[in-house]
Formats: sequence, C-alpha cells, structure tokens
Amino acid sequence: MNEPQQKWTETIESHHSLFRLNLKEVWRYRDLVFMFVKRDFVSSYKQTILGPLWFFINPILTTIVFTLVFGEIASLPTDGIPPMLFYLAGNTLWGYFSTTMLSVSNVFTGNAGMFGKVYFPRLVTPISSIISSFMRLGIQLLLFWMVLAYYLCRGEVHPNAWALFSPILIIFLALFSLGLGMLFSSLTTKYRDLSLLLGFGISLYMWFTPVILPTSLVKQKLGSYGYFADLNPLTPIFECFKYGFIGSGDFNLTRLMISFVFIIIVLLLGILIFNKSEKSFIDTV
Repeated sequence: MNEPQQKWTETIESHHSLFRLNLKEVWRYRDLVFMFVKRDFVSSYKQTILGPLWFFINPILTTIVFTLVFGEIASLPTDGIPPMLFYLAGNTLWGYFSTTMLSVSNVFTGNAGMFGKVYFPRLVTPISSIISSFMRLGIQLLLFWMVLAYYLCRGEVHPNAWALFSPILIIFLALFSLGLGMLFSSLTTKYRDLSLLLGFGISLYMWFTPVILPTSLVKQKLGSYGYFADLNPLTPIFECFKYGFIGSGDFNLTRLMISFVFIIIVLLLGILIFNKSEKSFIDTV
C-alpha cells in the first residue's frame, strides 16, 4: 500500500538571487524581528539607574559640550542658526546614522553562534537594528522639537514646508546606514581589521558631515576644492533637515537628489555582498 506523499512546510535553499531580499519571508518572521528589537532595547539599559532617560541625556550633554567648545571657545559660525539648535539637529541625525550603521555592521560577528544553530532570514537582524535605532531617534526628535519650539517662540528660527520632507530624509538615512552596515558586516567576516578601524572611521566621518562644522565653513576653508564638501551623501540630507525646521543652511535640491541616487547604489551593493557572504560566513567567522 502506497504511503501518502509528504508535503514540506518549509524549504531552505542555498542558491538564490544575489539581489533577492525575500521580504515575504522576513514578514513571516516578524515576531522574531520584534523579539530582537526588545532584546536590543533591554540589553542597552539593563542594570542602569536612569534607563531610557539616557536617550535624552546623551544628546543634551553632547550638545552642551559642542556649544561650549565649538560655539563659545572656538567661536565657529553656525550659518546664523542658534548654536544649541544647530548642534542638537546635527547630533540627532548623526546619532541615528552612526548607531544604526555600527549595529548593522556587527550582524554576522555578533550573532555567529545563533546563525550556526538555527535558520531564519539573515535580513531579520539588520532590520531589527534599524527599528531599534528608530525608537531612539523618535525620542530624540521629541527633544529637538521642544528646543525648536523655544527658539520659535523667540522668533529666531523660521521653519518652512521642507520640514514635511523630513520622513523621507530619515528613510534615506536609514537606507544608507543599512547599506553601509551590510557592506561592512560582510567584509569584517574575512577582514577583522575593518571592525577595529570602523569606529575610528565613523568618528572621522563626522567631521566631514555638517554636525560640528557648517558646510559653508568647510567650503570656505577648502577654497577651490570646496566641491568636495558636496561629495558626502549625508551633507544634503542634514542641510535639508536644518533648512526645513530652522530656515537656514546650505540646501540644494539637485545635490539632495544625487545623494538619494548614491544611497540607492550603496544599498544595492550592500545587499549584493550581504547575500553573497551569508552563504559561507559561518565558515570564516
């Protein structure tokens, strides 16, 4: 008597398109995404006295230090923007980008033990990092808006309709950090030196982004090589954010569109290398 043919409920394949995201499968594992988000949130502030209040304390302390050192002592210009607001705006966006990028870049090495024991879409881990960092960004944006309201009441800032474009800016900021993070996470499985250099590289990169130095000052110091300041894909995003909420900055729509195109290219490159590395990374980690 013939036995009934078995039907598989799950098929794991080793060969798939290098550009395949398989978001449908990621959606099926959405509970795991939320579990990772909860893990990241709890582990970050476990056994701390102030807990999530550090979401407010960190940008406040950093902004105060920047205002005193670069605004009062060094007397660096801020494009007519109140120094406290200028540095807070830059720190808010930069904190999200750097935290997310470093977290995604540690996906393979930080979860190697789990990846070797159980199967789930590897894209779940970088996506959970994006969401975890977005929660911090939401709290810090609330702080930024509170400070913005103070200067708005004093008539020192003049927001405009470009402020409504900020969700798009944050999405592309997330995509850029995701693309770079996946790129570095794939490379660090073979070249561990990159993980040691990445923290230093991020700190150096901040000086080429309008977090501390306004774009106008960088162009002034570079002289005829001022166009190098526009090669940073983060510069148009930061400038558009400041221009929309504060009404001041070196904003240019053409450079912003070029930045978006570059970010998409970096994201596709990150996906390509990430998908290629996930097949064999467990042998090299």
